[in-house]
Amino acid sequence: MAGRRSRPRQGGLGLLLRRRQAVDWRGARFRRAVRPVPEPDRSLPADRLPDRAAGMKIREATAQDRDRLRELYTEFVNEIPPLPGIPIDIDHELGELDDYLGSENIALVADDDGGRVVGFALAKLDHPGIGKLSDLYVAPEARRQGAARELIRAAAMRLRDAGGAKVLTLGVQVTNEDARSAYERLGFQTEALRLYAPIEQLLQRSERAPRGPSFGSAHVQSDDESAVEQAVRKYVPRFGRSGGSIVTGPRNGWTAVYDELCDREPGALRRLGSELSNATGAVTVTIGLEEGAVVRYIVFERGSVVDEYLSVPEYYKPLPPGDAIALGANPTVVARLTGADPGEFRRVARTAGNPEELGSPQELLEQVAGLMGLSGAGHGHEGATSEPGAREIAHR
Repeated sequence: MAGRRSRPRQGGLGLLLRRRQAVDWRGARFRRAVRPVPEPDRSLPADRLPDRAAGMKIREATAQDRDRLRELYTEFVNEIPPLPGIPIDIDHELGELDDYLGSENIALVADDDGGRVVGFALAKLDHPGIGKLSDLYVAPEARRQGAARELIRAAAMRLRDAGGAKVLTLGVQVTNEDARSAYERLGFQTEALRLYAPIEQLLQRSERAPRGPSFGSAHVQSDDESAVEQAVRKYVPRFGRSGGSIVTGPRNGWTAVYDELCDREPGALRRLGSELSNATGAVTVTIGLEEGAVVRYIVFERGSVVDEYLSVPEYYKPLPPGDAIALGANPTVVARLTGADPGEFRRVARTAGNPEELGSPQELLEQVAGLMGLSGAGHGHEGATSEPGAREIAHR
């Protein structure tokens, strides 16, 4: 909403963070970003959006719509809760909505076949030639009928015809695959990723510098290297700017993936493992060395974590006793999914209070990987080109 302060829970262009929340901040220094349609009740069609919004009418919002828009806006705010530690003032939010009506910006509503307002879109000319879809919401009972698409289409046409916009920007939760796929089918492309961090946590973690470099790899229990490559091409660009990926294998029934971004950002390696497991339906293991000091592996089954190990559970911060114990290896799960000998795995995959108690972290990494049957886990992207059958993937 032009001329107004940014609100919390909104995202920048491209992708939003967290499960169902969006991220943005209040204050004149930050521009207002899009509010996403909440997660759909069921999956979108595989090939396209609905052909038309059956029985829906898209029109300009008027002052007579104020009460109904306030109802929808309240539903909107309640459906997408704020991020932890970021309060929301609903009265202030509703006041900003009232200010938007009748302004030079775009406020559209969708009427159902009974004339009841079931959705709205707010848009503006953010910069010369650049339109921004600021808010978009459709009531749950009216979803899956094409209303959101028609609201986007109507807003885009008005921004083009009245404001000379050449492009339209919006945002969507990073985990909302259905909505992101729908937007991609309309022609939207990922432009940026906005991050957020609680300040106290940021200050605590920034007190210490990394001991050394990190690297890792993802291993998919599949011989279908084409499916793995396809998933890598799809998901890695969504995590950030990568200098390239390498796929090797299969060896011992595992196809390995190395990525330059995932070496720099272990959190990206975790996300890659989850996406590879979900996309291929195969067990996936991410494993690597973090800060040259600790070994971490994560086992994914159908996209979910079933076991996670960190050789020094409290390396990054103190943990509640239960959380520290949970970061120990589960030999039973590992044996079931990888074929490792549970007794030997229990002996090797030890935990300690500091890295020095465990000896060489590189040796520990290679021992753990070897018991799982993972080849080439002792290095990251930089050393992957020498692996047999290495196939490089460039990301734009």
